[in-house]
Amino acid sequence: MTGSDQIVERKDDEIRSPSRPRTGPTVVAIAPGRVNLIGDHTDYTGGLVMPMAVDLATTITGTPGGDWVQLSSEQEAVATRVPLTVDDASAATPAWGRYIAGVVAVLHPSIGFSGHVSSTVPYAAGLSSSAALEVALALALGFSGSPLELAQLCQRAENLGSGVPSGIMDQLASAAGVEGHALLIDCFTFEVTPCPLPDGEVEVIVIHSGQERTLWESAYAERTMQCAQAEQAIGGPLRTASISEVDGIPDPIVRARALHVVTENARVRSFATALQAGEWRAAGALMVESHQSLRNDYEVSTPALDQLVSLLMVAPGVHGARLTGAGFGGCVVALCEPGALDPESFDQAWRVRPSAGARLL
Repeated sequence: MTGSDQIVERKDDEIRSPSRPRTGPTVVAIAPGRVNLIGDHTDYTGGLVMPMAVDLATTITGTPGGDWVQLSSEQEAVATRVPLTVDDASAATPAWGRYIAGVVAVLHPSIGFSGHVSSTVPYAAGLSSSAALEVALALALGFSGSPLELAQLCQRAENLGSGVPSGIMDQLASAAGVEGHALLIDCFTFEVTPCPLPDGEVEVIVIHSGQERTLWESAYAERTMQCAQAEQAIGGPLRTASISEVDGIPDPIVRARALHVVTENARVRSFATALQAGEWRAAGALMVESHQSLRNDYEVSTPALDQLVSLLMVAPGVHGARLTGAGFGGCVVALCEPGALDPESFDQAWRVRPSAGARLL
């Protein structure tokens, strides 16, 4: 994929499920997690984001057959068993089975699947373990289509299973990852532009704050509603709104949410320019600005995340740091000089590299 490549959108009813049952040999599907470098809480308003697929991934291994999708997991004590006809994905048990049920409900596979899930993507950390699971499962169940179609299907699956009106960033980053590159994604046109992160020039370190979170227990849905209220107040989409339009929103909380989205979109554009030029310090400064906006205007940071960002920003060789993902806990991402941070010096941390997207092995 080159910088001029564009993923072409298809309507939801054109998403393809398997044309015929797959039977026989073992199927192995792998999908990476993702870390978002900048551009959080902008995707569900059709804005700009800059994630990268990472070399932490979920693998599903199994065999097609039967009338159920049955999966065990090394991370979960209880296996999940989902019928091919799903009435309410959000009611599936155990809780992780909601994502499985969501994929089955949207994909409508004609044959079941029995297998096992293994993953190096940490759970409840903001690195899209759920999206990686959904994307890998869709491939294992026989999905054949473009990365965008795969992402759209799995976004709908997550919305059904979790009840959270999340955007498309996580699934598209997992499906369309490019080795050695972050992805500038326009969540309105679905254009994906790879931006290089040269190995040896800069490193990405992800550090867990020690505070786990799940989106269905957070104020995520409230934030999406506030963005909708902001768009109603200005009479148009936030993705094209100006600061002056935002300043005219009467409700101070809704105005603050809109201010984050509008300024975050501008920061993503500037961040992409900095990456293309190899200006790592400029990119890092934008990450810090993003964290401040997420803390002050969007109010999705926590004391644990703030403390970790402050700690990282006084470390030599760290260009920038910010919370990553939806916030409310989870991880911080740092952009730094190679070797500036040792993941072993933290309770939970990972040196991640930009990875290729989901695929069958």
